[in-house]
Amino acid sequence: MKKSLLLTVIAFTACVSLALAGCAAKTAPDTKKAAAPTSIKITYVKSPLNIPSIVDKNNQTIANSFAKTNTKVSFPDINSGAKQTEALAAGSLDICSALGGTSAILAASNGVDVKIIGTYSRAPKAFNIMAKDPAIKTTADLKGKKIAGPKGTILHQILIAALDKEGYKPGDVEFLSMGIPESVNAMMTGSVDVALVAGADVLRAQKAGAHIIANGENLVDATIVIAVSGKFLEQYPEAVKQYLAAHKENIAFMNANKAKAYEFTAKETGLNASDVELMAPWYDFDPTITDKDIIELEKTQDFLLKTGMQTNKIDIKKMIVRL
Repeated sequence: MKKSLLLTVIAFTACVSLALAGCAAKTAPDTKKAAAPTSIKITYVKSPLNIPSIVDKNNQTIANSFAKTNTKVSFPDINSGAKQTEALAAGSLDICSALGGTSAILAASNGVDVKIIGTYSRAPKAFNIMAKDPAIKTTADLKGKKIAGPKGTILHQILIAALDKEGYKPGDVEFLSMGIPESVNAMMTGSVDVALVAGADVLRAQKAGAHIIANGENLVDATIVIAVSGKFLEQYPEAVKQYLAAHKENIAFMNANKAKAYEFTAKETGLNASDVELMAPWYDFDPTITDKDIIELEKTQDFLLKTGMQTNKIDIKKMIVRL
């Protein structure tokens, strides 16, 4: 009987130990996700007029936040959307602080694991179709004209939408792909009739004698997004939330200290503070992803598919992650 009782106690103890081990396995935190990254790479993009990013560069809000977790932050200066997503795919970049919706969608359609975690800005007034020739007054005058601008971007999308509104096709104009400063120079020297211009270059072109034909209003919202590597988000969700919180601090500083924010921006862009004050209302920097933002991104995908720049249609909503 003693032997039987001893065996029973041993068996009971073993069961309890196994049960506790099982409970421990279920409740133990996922250390892989909980640990802070040793480093994080976030793009610095100041154009067209990214005031929150410029505020961050001056106040070091993001870097100071991550210093608390001993995370080293670097800010590669990459303006090209295509190069941002290439770096994201290669693992040499973690967060795209300001990425054109066109670039995000094209990357995702080509298999890049990119997630949209916020809206950086909406600025239809900041993206313009401009001409120097006074005879070119409206979008109806674009037919047959030579137009320069960056291909596959928000500006290109606005041009296609403007042509479509007039009943024109993309082939009704001669489109030359080139950067914004180069496009403005080509327009001012008469090499092209029309230029697609954004941000600070709009005022510079106006001061040089050019005028605005149309902008994104009632055509395209010009949505810029905040994007992150899907792998990085899965591994370090708290770090991504920390980044967004710091970004919101920069927006709050901008709203509470406009004069200082404009001073920072003027110095960084070479504009006058009064020019920055004039242009700042063109931008909506609310980072919340709205239903309208998603509709605009779907319109962007339609543009990419229509122009043949995108071949694989994707579900835009699957790119969205609300934190």
